[in-house]
Amino acid sequence: MRHTISIILGGGKGTRLLPLTEKRSKPAIPIGGKYRLIDVPISNCLHSRLNRIYVLTQFNSVSLHRHIRQTYSFDVFSGGFVEVLPAQQTLDQESWYQGTADAVRKQLRFLKEPGIRYVLILSGDQLYRMDYNQMLNTHLKVDADVTISTVPVHADAARGLGVMQLNDVGRVNGFVEKPQSEDALVAVRTPGDWIDQHGINSHGREYLASMGIYLFNRDVLVDLLETTSHDDFGRDIFPLAINNHHVQTHLFDGYWEDIGTIKSFYEANLMLAQPHPPFTLAHRRWPIFTHPRFLPSSRFDGCHISSSLVSDGCFIGPAAAIINSVVGLRCQVQENVEMRNTVIMGADYYDPDPESDTPSPGVGAGAKIDGALIDKNVIIGEGARIIASEAPSDEGDFGDVFMRNGIAVVRRGAVIPSGWNFGRT
Repeated sequence: MRHTISIILGGGKGTRLLPLTEKRSKPAIPIGGKYRLIDVPISNCLHSRLNRIYVLTQFNSVSLHRHIRQTYSFDVFSGGFVEVLPAQQTLDQESWYQGTADAVRKQLRFLKEPGIRYVLILSGDQLYRMDYNQMLNTHLKVDADVTISTVPVHADAARGLGVMQLNDVGRVNGFVEKPQSEDALVAVRTPGDWIDQHGINSHGREYLASMGIYLFNRDVLVDLLETTSHDDFGRDIFPLAINNHHVQTHLFDGYWEDIGTIKSFYEANLMLAQPHPPFTLAHRRWPIFTHPRFLPSSRFDGCHISSSLVSDGCFIGPAAAIINSVVGLRCQVQENVEMRNTVIMGADYYDPDPESDTPSPGVGAGAKIDGALIDKNVIIGEGARIIASEAPSDEGDFGDVFMRNGIAVVRRGAVIPSGWNFGRT
């Protein structure tokens, strides 16, 4: 692993996650109450003994840079680093990143440093737990030029993903992006017994979908990027590699979710709050690292909480009910609040100005919230009502509240007046 470097792609504009990405990049979005999405691939790298990590960033990256700088520092003897490589204009390059492959191309000088043999390409907006050593073992065992990690899925899921076509030994000889027709699905079907024979129970899943995780021989990657002008790995570079190089598949069968939409982000958070989630944050040997904060323990005062996560520094008032929800850092929930099926990201501070009448971020007494995704530093007034099922429509913008896939999304820093009723806007 000492000959391997990791490159985490910071993602594009993240328009499908608006308004969460209005002022932050996708990897900087909080998840699970106290983490950020970027913590997931970095933690996987560190647990896999990969401690030389580059993060390529471009859009709304200030908070992401700050988080990385404050969280990931190494002693001088380890040789490790998490280094941010922002898009920038130079004497040789005057344009910004045009895609995932172009982003790596513009930073090739870091890949060409001595001692690097393998380059691991990761996404900064996925939720999973994976030992990259196993992927490297697959790569070395068959002397591959490129290895792609894949997860078995059913036909319905395959229609929305990139699916591999394999030969008998797992070499990739074809790739179809989001196959829709029955003929296209048949062409990329992998028999369930082949998957079973390779150590994974197929359970009726007969399609191997790309996870967007690539392991390249360094020289192969440099050649592919220097001899082409293609901008994207999944759409351009990877299919090109299949035609000219030995591309192998690595099978993975853990929880994996691509956090690309409001719906996937919302559902992944609520999944974490369940009693027996398919992905757990409480893992003794493989915790997710994040920025250490010196916050007090959360305080609960005669409230009811079930199937929920509550982060550090929170106060939950008397007779409040929090059900199937995720509560972020420093969240203040006053008395008689009812919160269901909601992700509230909390706050960056407790009291903006002790001498002013401006209330602290949090949820005022008697408010009712159901089916909502509430960004940071939001003030919800007393008796306000944000219930997604009462919204004027499942899609639309209503001031500081946006409806996306039937989920009520409240913009960062919004102030919802006391007594406000979503269904009457």
